[in-house]
Amino acid sequence: MGGIGDRGPRRLGRRAPGRRRRTVSHHRRRRVPRRRPRPCPPTGGGVSPVNVSGVHGVIVDIEGTTSSTESVHVGLYDFARPRLEPWLREHGDDPVVRDAIHATITDAGLDDATTIDVAEVLLGWMDGDVKATPLKTVQGQIWAAGFADGELTPHFFDDVAPALDEWRRAGIELAVFSSGSVAVQRPWFAHGLPDAVAEGFSAYFDTVNAGNKREPGSYVTIADDLTARWGCEPSELLFLSDVTAELDAAAGAGWQTIGIRRFGEPNANVDFGEHRVAADFASIEVETNR
Repeated sequence: MGGIGDRGPRRLGRRAPGRRRRTVSHHRRRRVPRRRPRPCPPTGGGVSPVNVSGVHGVIVDIEGTTSSTESVHVGLYDFARPRLEPWLREHGDDPVVRDAIHATITDAGLDDATTIDVAEVLLGWMDGDVKATPLKTVQGQIWAAGFADGELTPHFFDDVAPALDEWRRAGIELAVFSSGSVAVQRPWFAHGLPDAVAEGFSAYFDTVNAGNKREPGSYVTIADDLTARWGCEPSELLFLSDVTAELDAAAGAGWQTIGIRRFGEPNANVDFGEHRVAADFASIEVETNR
């Protein structure tokens, strides 16, 4: 699905006539009180409440962390597939789309490619879940239009908004780092969370403005931005993700990390190595020096 400030008007609950809505399915030390965790079925690996201290900002992944994988791979992907080729054809004069088309042609080694050729490559990458920047860029535009038109509704796990709101109220900064483009991250959070919570996110990062999510350098880039923006150290950044390689990369850049092991998600039984593990956001108790 990695700043805020140009959120579009909230369109939840409205849709164009005749259109069917598609559901995508702290320096005083203060302690953020922890809610009682929801019962969670066993996942093959024990998870207990996790206490984290010295946190200035929390950066979240989306797919499998704040939102279900199915909501992306089924809801969003199915929405984008039939619209991809028409979008390239109708928005070819858009510099962002034009750059995405050129990048696809280069990356795929195409010669004299037509719009249909480019669309076929992008669809193939989509089917293979390739985290290619040109694909994420075009998908992001299509999805952003779907959110704006009321045809798409973001999915968030029930524990996410209350936890984010508690952290926000405690003075903890919030940001996103996802392979999905910033163009889709913004409406995803704007239309899927209460306004006050969504407005608490001050930075968004993706593979374009940060880099590959499995490379430590990407987290160094983000830390350089956030330390200047928030006035903190990399060690005060906490990354939440369900992908071990991403957590490894963040830890390599000096961040704190927690693996999110959600029951029923594809990564529910992965080995998170030395990373702390939480069953959901309600299981995380954050301490900040702010």
